[in-house]
Amino acid sequence: MLLMLPSVKGKLKLRQLLKMRQLLLTVTAATFCSLTPVAHGATLSEVSNTGQFLTREHLIIDLQSGVEWLRCSVGQQWNGIGCSGKIMKLNHDGVAKAIVMANEQLGGNWRLPTRNELEGLVCKTCSNVKIDIKTFPETAAEPYWTGEVNGFATRHFWSVNFMTGHTYGRFFPTQALAVRLVRNRNR
Repeated sequence: MLLMLPSVKGKLKLRQLLKMRQLLLTVTAATFCSLTPVAHGATLSEVSNTGQFLTREHLIIDLQSGVEWLRCSVGQQWNGIGCSGKIMKLNHDGVAKAIVMANEQLGGNWRLPTRNELEGLVCKTCSNVKIDIKTFPETAAEPYWTGEVNGFATRHFWSVNFMTGHTYGRFFPTQALAVRLVRNRNR
């Protein structure tokens, strides 16, 4: 695709470039959505500022990792404008039960994210909570489980802390942490 860029005396202004980049990301994402069937009759509501996420009501499509996230943490519900309810902290036995319930109620094969998938949600430039809170509202500034065992200490699992944006491999599966579920996208 050939894109003609405006110029001022042969040079582009930075502001124009940034606006054009965002427009191109939005057009690209919108084109992608028009080629992708909408899950469960949901409609596309918006594209994130980074162009990484497409928002479909209670689901977030992650274009970078190719998965769908639940917009709210386990224990919360999407109410149309945000996440309401209290985040449940679960150990791995509780997570297994939550996954069964999510599969029954929402369909699909929900699971804990991999370390890389969850690290992909970290927003290093965000303050307070290190995640895009417009896309993932009411996320707790605390550790969230991944489904990956720490290969260096096999009794521990990896987690991503959205207070610091750092990854830790020090939690036992019997400890209770916050949970955000994910599933692979149906293509």
